[in-house]
Amino acid sequence: MHKDWSIRRLFGVPFVLWGVLFVVLPLFFVLHAGLTDEVGTFTLAVLGEAVQWEYLKALGLSVLLALVSTLACLVLGYPLCLILREYRQKNGMIIFLLFLLPLWMNSLLTTMAWQTILERNGVLNLFLGALGLPTLQLVNTPAAIVIGMVYNFLPYMVLPLFVSVSKVDKSVIEAARDLGASHWQTLRYVMLPLTRAGIISGCTMVFIPALTTFVISALLGGNKVLLIGNIIEQEFTAAYDWQLGSALSMVLMIFIILNMLLEFFTSEDNERKEARV
Repeated sequence: MHKDWSIRRLFGVPFVLWGVLFVVLPLFFVLHAGLTDEVGTFTLAVLGEAVQWEYLKALGLSVLLALVSTLACLVLGYPLCLILREYRQKNGMIIFLLFLLPLWMNSLLTTMAWQTILERNGVLNLFLGALGLPTLQLVNTPAAIVIGMVYNFLPYMVLPLFVSVSKVDKSVIEAARDLGASHWQTLRYVMLPLTRAGIISGCTMVFIPALTTFVISALLGGNKVLLIGNIIEQEFTAAYDWQLGSALSMVLMIFIILNMLLEFFTSEDNERKEARV
């Protein structure tokens, strides 16, 4: 028994080294740079500069667009998973693979494609003009950023939702129908509670990259819409102010940690309720 435990610990060494090198050390360098000045003296001045109104405004817009994108992915992804659950024996997997295509392509290329579609003389406005409809000014707006986020991050919502929806026993749904529950009541009182874990996981997997993205907002938002990710990227690559960039990353990290804690406690509460049942 002791020998087996030693072998298991030995197999865990590469994962521990990976975590230390690529998770712990980068976070340590970010914290060190954000809490020190240019000569390495401990100070909170840089962190105080990071909570100025212009940066908080960009952070607030980032949170808002990330929430809108997450909600849009959930509204689009949940019905899709229900449809795939019904038709997975026929054409469901083909549709499922179509929604996973963005994961197989470079996100930069797909975002540039949307830039071509949404620009003033893009494909969308050419199509609307051919139909005699007024053109739309979408590029360089928050709406264009949300569209790019939804397209790029929808697969991250579909994957955990599809797994969670597929685990629901068909007999449970049939029992709810036999007891007189409507489609809406079955969805609200049966499907949603049983797939809560998948919903929480999908929302987390979409919200975090949507909150921290800077490529999508840079291409589809231009210089008119700046999110916190764009400001951090500019501080590191253009201004070469690693202290301020690290301090802004620390502020952003607080929101990510809060989101992960919310997911953890929600999952714990869900498991307790299932155990009681």
